[in-house]
Amino acid sequence: MFDPHLSDDDQPRDHSPVRLSFEQGTLTLCGVSNDLIKKVFEPAQWVFDVRSQSYRTDAYQYREVVDRMKNRIAGTFQDEVPDWKPISIRQPNLHHLRADQTEAVDAWMKTRRGVVVMPTGTGKTEVALQIICRLGCSVLVVAPVRDLMYQWHERIIKATGIDAGIIGDGVHRVSPISVTTYDSASIHMARIGNRFELIIFDECHHLPSPMRQDAALMCAAPYRLGLTATPQRGRGKVENNDAYDEFLGPRVYTQAIEAARGKTLAAYDVIRIAVHLSDEERSRYTRLGKIVAKYISDRRADTPDYDWKALCRDSGHSPEARRALVAFHAKRSIEDRAADKLRIIEDLFRLHAGEPVIVFCGSNAMARDVSLRFLIPCLLSHCRKRERQEILSGLREGRYPAIVANRVLDEGVDLPEVNVAIVVGGGAGTRQALQRLGRVLRKNQFGGAVFYEIVTAGTRDELRSRSRRSSDAFRVKSC
Repeated sequence: MFDPHLSDDDQPRDHSPVRLSFEQGTLTLCGVSNDLIKKVFEPAQWVFDVRSQSYRTDAYQYREVVDRMKNRIAGTFQDEVPDWKPISIRQPNLHHLRADQTEAVDAWMKTRRGVVVMPTGTGKTEVALQIICRLGCSVLVVAPVRDLMYQWHERIIKATGIDAGIIGDGVHRVSPISVTTYDSASIHMARIGNRFELIIFDECHHLPSPMRQDAALMCAAPYRLGLTATPQRGRGKVENNDAYDEFLGPRVYTQAIEAARGKTLAAYDVIRIAVHLSDEERSRYTRLGKIVAKYISDRRADTPDYDWKALCRDSGHSPEARRALVAFHAKRSIEDRAADKLRIIEDLFRLHAGEPVIVFCGSNAMARDVSLRFLIPCLLSHCRKRERQEILSGLREGRYPAIVANRVLDEGVDLPEVNVAIVVGGGAGTRQALQRLGRVLRKNQFGGAVFYEIVTAGTRDELRSRSRRSSDAFRVKSC
């Protein structure tokens, strides 16, 4: 079909329709000239594929491609990408949204793209379920881990009455509403990327990781929602905004944890307790520190920019580097596993007798120390799903007065009602600290929450604690 608005060079080739299709996680555009590509799009956006004599680009750009093509050559354009189907939710079973949740839904609905930032425990899942029911379109929910994937599956059944498909954990059942993990989505998106009109990335701060970007890159869904409580990365740095904007859209709604404190979240206190190394621990800590410092100093005399990565690399072939690396980890272990921390934990258990408590550790070794000392269940990343469920149900039912974990409970997983958290180690970033704080902030029968941070004074453990507290949410009382 001839389009009078285009030059002769821009007319579809051989007067055939321009066809846009989905192939292996990419979009292919057939029947267009190079001049048209240059005029309508950024030239670098497309690559000419000599095998199929078509232009190719990443599937996530589908919405922009369709908008531009329809505006330029609407009469000759055939969109063959969508393989999604509408869903019918007859009687949605949704919670009544609070004003802040309604504001988040409305903000996202304006463009049907973007990231919603709300503190842990304020109901991000309810926001997403409301959006799913409003749109009534096929949707894929992407979660970081299998536990969260199954948790979403259960919530979707309760809210919509639909048994969602599962993609992951040895199951591959694709339905108009499906749930998966970031890893499984990256593996399978090349084949299923055009079957969903809406894609939801839960805990979307994981998305900018290069290994997980394929989940968004190869998906053609025009509607995209990101959910997170912690867009920060590392030491308070905001996550890669370019990746957010490119794959999901900009932040459309942000609620600070202080805004929800005492309202949708429990009122809470953050209490920092300093402990000290014993004379024996201090002596060993100092000796190990000298080993590390001397090796780094000697190397920087010849190589001024010698750093941690270089030390790790050299440890594979240099006995001196290996000795320094072993000394560093032994030094870190002393900070993390200071004997005085166990004494403080015992005091806090006595203080909060009768209340459920979660202890967060910085290492598996410390988690095991706490578990053996107080005979409480220990949850680590290698624990199987059934064991995790049994331990969490035991805490919920009162069979276990407390549990201890390393990182496995930091985000996402629904926990029993708990209002006391004890942190005895962790990284320097605010993200992990905010996630752990959020574990105890849901309003419950116990009233206010208490977040204890036990820190080894005079060590790098103290510096990491200061870095974690850079967020306004951590206004502490020191002891």
